[in-house]
Amino acid sequence: MTGICEGRVVVVTGAGRGIGREHALEFARQGAKVVVNDLGSNTDGTGSSAGPAGEVVDEIRAMGAEAIANGDDVSDFDGASRMIRSAIDTFGRIDTLVNNAGILRDRMLVNMTPDEWDAVIRVHLRGTFAPTRAALDFWRERSKAGEDNDARIVNTTSPSGIYGNVGQTNYGAAKAGIAAFTIIAAMEVARYGVTVNAIAPAALTRMTENLGMGQRAADIPADQFNPLSADNISPIVVWLGSSESAGITGRVFNVMGGHLSVAEGWVEGPAVDKDGRWDPAELTGIVPDLVARAAPNAAMSGRRP
Repeated sequence: MTGICEGRVVVVTGAGRGIGREHALEFARQGAKVVVNDLGSNTDGTGSSAGPAGEVVDEIRAMGAEAIANGDDVSDFDGASRMIRSAIDTFGRIDTLVNNAGILRDRMLVNMTPDEWDAVIRVHLRGTFAPTRAALDFWRERSKAGEDNDARIVNTTSPSGIYGNVGQTNYGAAKAGIAAFTIIAAMEVARYGVTVNAIAPAALTRMTENLGMGQRAADIPADQFNPLSADNISPIVVWLGSSESAGITGRVFNVMGGHLSVAEGWVEGPAVDKDGRWDPAELTGIVPDLVARAAPNAAMSGRRP
């Protein structure tokens, strides 16, 4: 296989189904050797099966490319280390890490349980930290030994995290954390030859079919381009995971169908300054005016209403 990732070694988490599966397949088409990580769990994180990861590996090998399956839990620090080590032991190194694994436990905040909160935060946020930390150990040691890295990390945030969605305080908080993690990590690891970016994808998967996307997809004629197809997300991820993206780091990209945009983060809006400490009562005449002059928060589309 030849392509923009020819010879690169790539680890994709949550790659047994959905968007992660498409990432793994596209990396393979572009010449990468792929570690397909997946627990094979349900959308809420319960259960496990070796089947999905193994099936993707079979598809990749049928292309004539190289791949291995990994069933470690990415939110477990030791498990994440084993996953990264499997890439190094099998293929000699790791060049790109795609943190894609995730679960859903949607609930209105007034009904959300501590377990529903903790499970989502653990898989998304800790499940981004732990593999990243393990990969960085490898790249940092290479850098200290005088070797150059051309390394990439691609994280997965969400419109729910950077724009907000009702019923997803746990998921949105985790995804917002991943966006912040991406920006800060990019600052910290540039010295080691590592870039860090993220995507905020919108596509039809097991996790989104009950959020309205299933019906929207059903209304699209089979012979037309389907903007909700999960495979539309992978081109930007593969490009960000390649050597071509060397100059891009610390950015979050919105992607749906053929639409691609750069998410612009929090910026300071209308302001007022006083040469001294505010009295709380004074702010009654200040804060409403600031808010009235401020741009509204973006909708889930990423655009202001």
